Amino acid sequence: MSLHVDVWSDFVCPWCYLVSTSLEKLQESHGVTVAWKSYELRPKGSPPIPEHYKQRIMAGRPQLIAMAKERYGLELNQGKWGIDSRPALIGDKFAEKSGLEAAYHKAVFEAYFLEAKNIEDRDVLGEIAETVGLVKEDFLAALDDVDLEAEVLADVQLARQYQLTGVPALVFENKYLIPGAQPYEELVRFVEQMEERLQEQNQ
Repeated sequence: MSLHVDVWSDFVCPWCYLVSTSLEKLQESHGVTVAWKSYELRPKGSPPIPEHYKQRIMAGRPQLIAMAKERYGLELNQGKWGIDSRPALIGDKFAEKSGLEAAYHKAVFEAYFLEAKNIEDRDVLGEIAETVGLVKEDFLAALDDVDLEAEVLADVQLARQYQLTGVPALVFENKYLIPGAQPYEELVRFVEQMEERLQEQNQ
């Protein structure tokens, strides 16, 4: 049987990008189906980030960059910090309805974390959408769709109901929570254990 995982994620979260690469491998090797759920680390209108917190994050960046290269083989080149990710998240909902969510999700992550693009900029998002096969004009119009925005906010609300306080958060089969940017090998171990457990239950 194919396991399903809901993944709460924000496009400006480096750990979310890293785990997305693990999940991509997991889909290929174990047929896991992935549904991306929206989460906003810094919702629009949030108060300014305290300077001491900002400094702490920046102090940890060299370690993050080194770990991404060593463990994931990625050369991080992150875009502008502190941007509003909601337009990109709304765009993800539009891409999902067009059957192109996986391609869009990967393209936005790579644009921000590998090419340092400003994914808050609608023109940038429109160009990304076009590269994965979406019609740019339709995509840009969708960014103002209140129904799609409501879907983003519904994901955020569901995260609160699940008491998810950080991302990435992976919820397998609606009940097993795996927090954090787990490497591929750890996810394989978990998935194979779960598959064995489910097979035993079905015997």
